[in-house]
Amino acid sequence: MKQDATYIRWFIDTRNEDVGLVGGKNASLGEMYGELTQKGVRIPDGFAVTAEGYWHVLNSAGILDDLQEILAGLDRNDIADLARRGRRARDLILSAGVPDDLWGEIKAAYDMLCDEYGPDADVAVRSSATAEDLPTASFAGQQETYLNIRGYQALRDAYIRCLASLFTDRAIAYRVDNHFDHFEVGLSVGIMKMVRSDLAASGVIFTLDTDTGFRDVVLITGSYGLGEMIVQGAVNPDEFYVFKPTFRKGYRAIVRKNLGEKRMKLIYGQGGAKEVTRGVDVPEADRKRFCIDEGDILTLAGYALTIEDHYSAKAGKSMPMDIEWAKDGETGEIFIVQARPETVQSQKAGDVLETYHIDEHGVVLATGKSIGDKIAVGKARVITDVSRLPEFKPGEILISDTTTPDWEPVMKTAAAIVTNRGGRTSHAAIVSREHGIPAVVGTGDATGKVPTGQEVTVSCAEGEEGFVYDRALAFHVEKITLTDLRRPKTEVMMNLGNPEAAFGLAMVPNDGIGLARMEFIISSYIKVHPMALIHPDRVTDESVKQSIASLIYGYPDGMEYFVERLAEGAGTIAAAFYPNPVVVRMSDFKTNEYASLLGGTYFEPEEANPMLGFRGASRYYDDRYREGFALECRAMKRVREEMGLTNLIIMIPFCRRVEEARQVIEELGKNGLRRGENGLQIYQMCEIPNNVVQIDAFSE
Repeated sequence: MKQDATYIRWFIDTRNEDVGLVGGKNASLGEMYGELTQKGVRIPDGFAVTAEGYWHVLNSAGILDDLQEILAGLDRNDIADLARRGRRARDLILSAGVPDDLWGEIKAAYDMLCDEYGPDADVAVRSSATAEDLPTASFAGQQETYLNIRGYQALRDAYIRCLASLFTDRAIAYRVDNHFDHFEVGLSVGIMKMVRSDLAASGVIFTLDTDTGFRDVVLITGSYGLGEMIVQGAVNPDEFYVFKPTFRKGYRAIVRKNLGEKRMKLIYGQGGAKEVTRGVDVPEADRKRFCIDEGDILTLAGYALTIEDHYSAKAGKSMPMDIEWAKDGETGEIFIVQARPETVQSQKAGDVLETYHIDEHGVVLATGKSIGDKIAVGKARVITDVSRLPEFKPGEILISDTTTPDWEPVMKTAAAIVTNRGGRTSHAAIVSREHGIPAVVGTGDATGKVPTGQEVTVSCAEGEEGFVYDRALAFHVEKITLTDLRRPKTEVMMNLGNPEAAFGLAMVPNDGIGLARMEFIISSYIKVHPMALIHPDRVTDESVKQSIASLIYGYPDGMEYFVERLAEGAGTIAAAFYPNPVVVRMSDFKTNEYASLLGGTYFEPEEANPMLGFRGASRYYDDRYREGFALECRAMKRVREEMGLTNLIIMIPFCRRVEEARQVIEELGKNGLRRGENGLQIYQMCEIPNNVVQIDAFSE
């Protein structure tokens, strides 16, 4: 039977209110283990060595006064001095050792875990600071975690190293910045069963969109192996967006999936205590497919909403969450290994719209994923490792391969951050959001293309792709107080083609989308002519065939690639503005535009005047494109029926004759889109004289 002792508190007996005893991380794990396992959320079993153990170590060794002397008069902006003091403090604790009575209790509790999971159970040893979290300070990532720890000696070493990590450079600086007394913060250590995600995948979940603060989605990121690489930004992960309102109604509401590179993964090491984990390359075939399947995505979304609902109910207000997950490769089960309140977007004022605009463009030096939506100008400083951080000057642009928590003392002084590796939930991305600094992550090779001392402009104001431009470019900032805007009596609906802008634009007062152009989604998200995906045998150019094969890799076939990508693009827009109407115009490429898509030249005629030729409604029932239109219909049907986004309205462009309108309505019906069924509305664009002359007939 598991019993608490002087310095031990099992998760089952721990709750959020125990932060002062077991720290924020362990309190949250205990809260979820005790309250949410009965609701289906899996949490690995474990226990906390309380903060009283930390104070017992310091007092038994008589080193508290020495620690206070080491940190007296610290200037956190003197990076070299901070590093010297931090090293002395850590060495002092490491030399103290673990008192026998404390170690006896840790050893006995570990034995109980071994009784549950088997001899020499592999555990994660995780630091958990006892300071109460602030709305903007969660203490996340400030202390160390050790994975795949087995046996008494490795556990004892990991425990004392966790205690010493309370005085890492970043932890010291973080407490100073957030006005915490170093000696009023203790450290608890969580010891929990490892999840064998080294054999599967792991990642991070946010219950809002991290870039815009849009609260109706769950953002899930994932990569192969143990979670440290994705948290630290060492890999560019897969991304999945699940729409909360229709997911809660039982729909398969995955509105977007982005495939990450996932070049590396962290797995169990082979060298015992000297190599508990190691990084290895991910095989090419695994990189080109998602690390988890749709069932896993929906399971994680369900866990995330259960956690968010629980914490929101306790707080008495909406509480977006930052969650870590891991999938066990031996059992196939998915576990939650950490959860804490999100502390960046959830704290922003929602009544001021601040928009950065780039006024000119220059030579592009590097591109990657944009974090935030700001623009910054400054001199680049390439930092290749932590030892060179003292070279960095406030206001410079930090260029690095990746970042870790050790870099935080200088990151907050940067004008912008650019990394070779990492995704939207990487360490660099999280820190940049917290401090309102623009960042471009996952550039691939910025450290090789942007030299130290070069004046550059970092722009995150041009959509999901971020740019690093040569030289200082002009830009301006527009601020609008939304509460001061007077709504007109008429409805205000937007035109939108880019799904990547949807979540941000949804924050602006609106009555929905009056025109979403399908051709933008096809040209940007799909890039292939639909008929080339249906009849690949008719495409003979080898380079075109290879380009198409690369795009559709990982999908069952080319047709499913087209339907899925189109559904995701339209679904993202429909979700962003739900439940307001979103009018999606079916494809209205001209023949020359269709021909510019991959494989398009094999299926499009050459016309003297494509504006008046084979376009719009006339294509949909014609044998030359009927099958392509069927794929468009399948995508719209998926958005409405599988994602549950019935606010999507279909609009038919360039319809010349009433009979043509009837033929299109019939074709839609053949493909499962029947007017009035499940509330489906079908609009027609009024854009040629005959539409006006015969408006009553067309309206039927």
